[in-house]
Amino acid sequence: MAEFAAHGYAGARIAAIAARAGVNQQLISYYFDGKEGLYQAMSEGWGRRQSELVAPGTPLPEQLRRYVLEVLSGREGMRLLAWSGLEYDGPDSDPDHASRARRLGGAVEQIERLRTSGELPAWVDPECLTVMVMAAAMAPVTLPHVIEGLAGADPESPEFVKRYADQLAQLIDHLNPASRGR
Repeated sequence: MAEFAAHGYAGARIAAIAARAGVNQQLISYYFDGKEGLYQAMSEGWGRRQSELVAPGTPLPEQLRRYVLEVLSGREGMRLLAWSGLEYDGPDSDPDHASRARRLGGAVEQIERLRTSGELPAWVDPECLTVMVMAAAMAPVTLPHVIEGLAGADPESPEFVKRYADQLAQLIDHLNPASRGR
């Protein structure tokens, strides 16, 4: 994961991955059928991590807060997602396209249920809100220079990450008409 996070899918080299892991390069081909298979296995691992991180029924603001706080345990997952966006030339060149679309489809469905139940305003577009909250959750990883410039804070510090996570959760909670009186 460290190699993909540092160099993206296109820039990562199987030889460097094997060296980091202390294994023979051919073992990666044998067990994962090459670089793409290894990348897809990492994506499946993130899917399992998401299930641990956010149990079904967790309110949307708390989900977002937990995703932001995930930065404190490791930035690699968010760096991978950022790299895949920077390298994106269409679904055919994206080794994680299908599994990511499946995972994110669940988030869109959840936002649609919240909108239908009246917990989010009718004007909320589920796909757009999903993109917005993902981008916002990734900000400590993707915009560290902006954070340091605006907030004068270390974007990796637990204090800033917790402050940012709480602010983002409160902002999303504010979309809920019932929460506005609190």
